[in-house]
Amino acid sequence: MKRLADREEQILLLLKKFDFMTRDQLNRYFQLGGKRNTNRILSGISDYLTSIREGYQTIYYLSKVGKAHVDCEKIRKKGGHVNHTVMRNDMWLFFDMPKKWKNEIKVSDGSVSVVVDSMFTDNWDRRHFLEVDNMQTMKENRNKIKRYKELFRNGSIEEKLGHFPTIVWLTTTEHRREQLKEECEGLPAVMVFTITDIK
Repeated sequence: MKRLADREEQILLLLKKFDFMTRDQLNRYFQLGGKRNTNRILSGISDYLTSIREGYQTIYYLSKVGKAHVDCEKIRKKGGHVNHTVMRNDMWLFFDMPKKWKNEIKVSDGSVSVVVDSMFTDNWDRRHFLEVDNMQTMKENRNKIKRYKELFRNGSIEEKLGHFPTIVWLTTTEHRREQLKEECEGLPAVMVFTITDIK
């Protein structure tokens, strides 16, 4: 195996943290220039990566060799969750790559709990709960929103953090945006984006 350059090492570490990333996401984060240069850099570490084609984009994740190199035990497989992860990573980039960002976090006040797709703190030190609406049914979303409303009414999260986090949704269509906004009425702060808003 060749000795990896610092940037190549950083690419593997980023994939360890964020699971699945598109070529464009990696390009944007590392400022790799044009597509040709990005492809050249990624093909230089192809032994460490596995990729899948999804529409017009190539999505990368760590191969067995890559996982061993950065000491990663998490198993990643192709499936419906890949797009969900990529959308979540789009939001991380859109919010200027917050340093305090955790995925799949269980938030509970003792009586109600929600598993949040991501929890992050923005540059103004305000907390956000991110929800990616990709393949879920509207019924699943309604149930989650209902639990958020209960957490808000119970008040202990607001007490602990000094504010109730902004619920941020990323969805796929205008129609779903309207539905989500309607369902979230009554929550103190909600933002609903569609994929087109953040590209």
